[in-house]
Amino acid sequence: MLQDKDRIFTNLYGRHDAGLEAAKRRGAWNGTADILAMGPEWIIDQVKASGLRGRGGAGFPTGLKWSFMPKEVKDRPHYLVVNADESEPGTCKDRDIMRHDPHLFIEGCLVASFAMKAHACYIYIRGEYVDERIALQKAIDEAYAAGLVGRNACGTGFDFDVYVHHGAGAYICGEETALLESLEGKKGQPRLKPPFPAGAGLYGCPTTVNNVESIAVCPTIIRRGAEWFASMGREKNAGTKVFCISGHVNRPCNVEEEMSIPLRQLIEEHCGGVRGGWDNLKAVIPGGSSVPMLPREICDNVLMDFDALRDVQSGLGTAAVIVMDKTTDVVRAIARIAYFYKHESCGQCTPCREGTGWMWRVLSRMAEGNAETSEIDKLLDVAGQVEGHTICALGDAAAWPIQGLIRHFRHEIEDRINAYRSDRGGVSMAGVAAE
Repeated sequence: MLQDKDRIFTNLYGRHDAGLEAAKRRGAWNGTADILAMGPEWIIDQVKASGLRGRGGAGFPTGLKWSFMPKEVKDRPHYLVVNADESEPGTCKDRDIMRHDPHLFIEGCLVASFAMKAHACYIYIRGEYVDERIALQKAIDEAYAAGLVGRNACGTGFDFDVYVHHGAGAYICGEETALLESLEGKKGQPRLKPPFPAGAGLYGCPTTVNNVESIAVCPTIIRRGAEWFASMGREKNAGTKVFCISGHVNRPCNVEEEMSIPLRQLIEEHCGGVRGGWDNLKAVIPGGSSVPMLPREICDNVLMDFDALRDVQSGLGTAAVIVMDKTTDVVRAIARIAYFYKHESCGQCTPCREGTGWMWRVLSRMAEGNAETSEIDKLLDVAGQVEGHTICALGDAAAWPIQGLIRHFRHEIEDRINAYRSDRGGVSMAGVAAE
């Protein structure tokens, strides 16, 4: 269990003032000029050595991502774009960072931008996050007034500007290239890669897109040392992580914990356990709505990190833990998630545009029992055809929850279908329609 002295976000719950002076007392902006004086390469090496992996879902090594940027600024300026479009169902960590610890985040923007020789940073914030945008802009204004950002930021001679861009509320803009399209004033649709953003990103210039949490932790990592951060969690799964736990627990919460903490320990120590006790647990979605659910028998011992969850055919994602007890109709729950992805598809790729709607319609019938058992394998086959055949990962995000449902709860679908047929004398409406 993480000790208080190792917490990075010391105001995650908003119990203290979010303003500049209070943030400084908690450690923000402490020795920032000294960090920048060490030079871009040193900063990148520190982030690499810490083992920090992206906290937005993909888990790509952050320092390695920064190193992909050109080493010299030539005819095109460099940009840092921060993805604050937190639209994954179940995920609510970045909003608390922006509301309650914004200065730690803004300092991270400066340090990361300096490391990549970017003189401008754009923060793309979710359309529905109105209060968060106001809180963040207030903190940015304080940082400008104090000379921490702007011309000669922190007295280092480095000019740095940070801008907040308010989106219009589209899940697809959480995909980094769709975000860049939206930021440029175009329709939010993913771009083909390559070229990757480090080569041609915002306005065709070298760009790195990072998650809010990934950026906000960097100054503290560098201040306290890469070894300190790397000492927590398992190998290749280092550091601390903000987990969002919701659903059928006694105390839903956001909590910063050590990576690789057992899922059961996370739920019982921070959330007061599952509603009705651990034996009442049915399933958990461990990383936001886009990753496959896990049944209770796996949840008993699984660790909360990228590799452990990959090994049980799920993923850490954004670390949004959605707990479902035995009262949950998991078929209907996944049908509801399928509707979300159908609704949020940008429609650019045929497998996603057509497949998400088809999967939702079939799954909705299955939730009623109005289907044939042969359709279960057909649904699984279509999900496999959608997965990996789209420009961005939304197709995967739509397919994986359905695959997880069939992998672990196929019997519930079959029982629903058999009960429906029994109530109607052995004939389903799906069978009548097929005839």
